[in-house]
Amino acid sequence: MAKKPKWVVEKEQARKASAAETVWLFGLHAVRDALMNPRREKLRLVLTPNAADKLTDAIAAGGIEPEIQDPRRFTVPIDPQSVHQGAALEVKPLDWGRLEDVAIAATGALRLVLLDRVTDPHNVGAILRSAEVFGAQAVIGTRHHAAPETGALAKTASGALERQPYLREKNLAETIEQLQKLGYLVLGLDGEATETIEQALEGKRDMPVALVLGAEGPGLRPKTKETVDKLVKIDFAGEFGSLNVSNAAAVALYAARA
Repeated sequence: MAKKPKWVVEKEQARKASAAETVWLFGLHAVRDALMNPRREKLRLVLTPNAADKLTDAIAAGGIEPEIQDPRRFTVPIDPQSVHQGAALEVKPLDWGRLEDVAIAATGALRLVLLDRVTDPHNVGAILRSAEVFGAQAVIGTRHHAAPETGALAKTASGALERQPYLREKNLAETIEQLQKLGYLVLGLDGEATETIEQALEGKRDMPVALVLGAEGPGLRPKTKETVDKLVKIDFAGEFGSLNVSNAAAVALYAARA
């Protein structure tokens, strides 16, 4: 029997690892929203008696029998420092489907947020909340050098992870080019840009718009800067302005609203 090429073996291994991957969500808010989400595949629910009382309706909706544990012996594989509030739920990561379907899944002004090497789950969680508030179609990161779906991300997202599509694509530049072919105007946020978001969108607010944000410090990678349609900045009141990436995402989404 012919030996399989190395790349085929690696692809099969990656597929098996992905299929076996699970996530532990924790905290009353994150667990409640996941239990109420029919799209979420739920595997194991661990609660203290007090948490079980607070989540009665969500447990019934989730259709999963909880394991009740003493709060002094709450044994689930999460960071001991995590503020779990007596609630933990093992789930499969959400599958939001293909980029091209998500990107055109609504009518009206379409907005996307793309993240270039934003790895802090707390930042990504906060960005998901802002994206939901401002009606963005999705938040898109990369498979590598991006925050994966984790309990910490879900807790910071405060339920938004269950409702706001979060995709992770293989290559950011290729993703940008794909969106451009779909008719998106792709704007990269750069503090040294000469044009503001508002100026770049003058007369174009009815267009689909994707906002690309880089990690704090290094910002956008050179390849990303080359691929976007235009580099833009947030219009600060003073001579100098600097925002945490999650705050910058919220301000940019507000500035880019239709």
